[in-house]
This record gives sequence, C-alpha cells and structure tokens, in this order.
Amino acid sequence: MTMLSAYEFWIGSRYVRSHGKDSFVSLISAISMLGIAIAVSVLIVVLSVVNGFERELKDRLLAMSSHAAIEGIDGQLGSWDDLTEFAEKDPRVLAAAPYINGQALMVFGERLSGAELRGIDPHQEREVSGIGDLMTAGQLSTLAPGEFNIVLGVELASHLGVGIGDKVSVTLPIGMVTPAGVLPRMKRFAVSGLYRVGMYEFDRRLAFINLGDAQKLYRRHDSVTGVRLAVGEIFDAPLIVRDVAVAYGQYVLISDWTKRNVNFFRSIQITKSILFVILLLVIAVAAFNIVSTLVMVVKDKQSDIAILRTIGARPGSIVRIFMIQGSVIGVVGTLAGVALGALLATNLESIVGFLESVFGIKFLAADVYFISDLPAELRIKDVIQISSIALALALISTFYPAWMAARTAPAEALRYE
Repeated sequence: MTMLSAYEFWIGSRYVRSHGKDSFVSLISAISMLGIAIAVSVLIVVLSVVNGFERELKDRLLAMSSHAAIEGIDGQLGSWDDLTEFAEKDPRVLAAAPYINGQALMVFGERLSGAELRGIDPHQEREVSGIGDLMTAGQLSTLAPGEFNIVLGVELASHLGVGIGDKVSVTLPIGMVTPAGVLPRMKRFAVSGLYRVGMYEFDRRLAFINLGDAQKLYRRHDSVTGVRLAVGEIFDAPLIVRDVAVAYGQYVLISDWTKRNVNFFRSIQITKSILFVILLLVIAVAAFNIVSTLVMVVKDKQSDIAILRTIGARPGSIVRIFMIQGSVIGVVGTLAGVALGALLATNLESIVGFLESVFGIKFLAADVYFISDLPAELRIKDVIQISSIALALALISTFYPAWMAARTAPAEALRYE
C-alpha cells in the first residue's frame, strides 16, 4: 500500500467513525450499515427457507413415491416377476419392487376415512423407498402374507382413533354379487405399525398392506399395478425408466418423480426467483442510502476537502476517500448481514419451535401445507451471490457523492471559513 493510498484509506475510514461534533456522520453511517445488514440477513433467511422446503419436499416425496415406476396399460401388470428381474439387470437401477394401488374406505367405530391402499412386499419395498425408516411404532416387516396387517400414517390413525393392535374395517368401492344383492367388499385388518413422513398428504391419506393380501382383496390373482424402481442418479430417472421400458419390449406406462411432482418443484423455483427479486430491491434501497449518507458527509466536510485540495490532493484522491468510506459501510453491513442471516438460518427450526411453544401457535398448519415443519438449508452459493450483489450496489452508490466531492472548489468552500 502506497503512502497516498494509506492516507486515503485512513481519512475515509476516519469519516465512518467520527466522534465529538461529527458524531452525526458516524450515526448515519451506522444506520446505513444496519439497513444493509438487515436486508442481507432477511434475504439469506428467506432463500434458506425456500431451499429447505425444496430439499424436504424432494426427500419426502422420494421416500414415499420412488424414483420411477412402470405400470400396466390397464392398471394390471401380469409378468411383474420378469420385469423386476429385467430392470435390475440394468446397472443404473439399484432395485425394483412390485406394488398394488387401490382406493378404500376405512372404518373404526363411528369414524371413517377414505384412503389410498398400497400393497407392497416389505422386504423389496425397503430397497426402493424410505418408508421402513419412517416408522414411529411397529415394524414394516409385520406386513406378512396372510396376516392381514396394515400400517397407517400417524394423521390417519389419529383421525380414526386407532393404535397398534386395533382392527379397522377396509371397504372397497367394488361390489360383490351375493344372493342378497350387490354388497361392498370388506375385510378387517389389524394395525401393526404407524409411520410419519411429515407431509400431511401421505400421513393422512396412505396406508400399506402386504402385496399378497392386496392381491386377494382386489382379486388381482398374480397381477400387480406396476413395478417401482430405485436408480443411482435420481435426476437421470426419466431417461433410465424409458430405456428399461423400451428394452423390455412390451406396452407399458412409465412415470418418474420429476413428472409426478413437476408442479411442486416448478412453483418452488418460481417463488424463489420472485422472492429473490423483491428482496433484492430491499438491499438496493438499503445500499442506495449510502448515497444520502455520503452526500451529507460531503456537505459537512466541504472545508476538509478544500484544505486537502490546497495542499496538493488530486480530485482522484478525493474520489477514492469517499469511495473508501462508502465501501467500508457496504463491507461492514454486508458481513454483519451474512453473519446474522447465517446464524438465524442454521438455527431457524429451533427458533420457530421455541416461538410456537411460547405463544401456542403453529406457523405451518399440517392440513394446509405439504410440510408441517419449517426447514432451512443455508447454501454457500446463495450467500456468495447475495453478498456480492450487496457489495456491488454499495460500491455503485459511492460514485455520485465521490464525484461531487471531487468537484468542490477550494476557494468557494473556504470563503466563509
């Protein structure tokens, strides 16, 4: 650092922390720093929450709906054993598992609820979904063939008022012809497990039974609805499932997690972009407060500028002095905002939990939002992007006041001193 640049830096930073009769300059500098810090921290926290929602939504959807699926054209797939074996030969496919999907009405006492019933093989299902790790009571392995056990989501169990060992009546929307007329098909299942995903749609609407029991219940004989696949690269799932289906050589329907949930992720990306632009304007307003701060400093320091000019300081030196002052305000405000935003984002779940317990409120109602918790994921990329934009706006804000200071005429400034 040269003597001149050290001199410029000393004066510029000195103006930020003025004392005595110039304490007002220090006050408005502190207010500008605070404004930038709050704007930066708010943007970091909001984007972290959106990132957290995206992560949780993806993880929980994948835990329940698998990466990809191949189904029969008419909802029935007869040669599912061959398809499962064929799919697992693809090195990109980690596992395959059959399933049966159907609708049912569940009744316990005077309470009832519609639900989606999914027949699975508990051992194969563990390879394609995370339901086995989400059990809060009982085990998924209790879904043994012929036992007619059922695993419910915690919200569905709570609605029906059932627990482990209780028996619920499952009624199908399929008629059974008897001498007494057409009667609904019914079967009693014993509750052997409860799970919790944290997404109301699953916890309230989905129940699991054994694949063999589902085949008997829905009279599928040896057929299933389809085969679910787990792949090594989840973002390649559309390509992998298409390749497997084409190579298999039969007419089937294919789907993957990106197609099934495309609206969720698209809405999250749109929301994130809109929030980023809106909150970026807040940072811009806070950064451009530096303009008014430096304009007031230039007016207050007219005599100082004139003296510097008379002892040989060039206009470029005056420009750099005030740009240094604005840059210090921007850097300190941005660093403080990053620190505060990172602290809040990394502890947001604890903070929200504390506020909910103290005030007795729920920020995210489970029956309204897909996720009942408030997650947050701090990404370094977002922090770097936000801090870079804040620093750039702060630097741009210094140009006009610094240029105005450099145009100060020494004779005019000292005329009345």
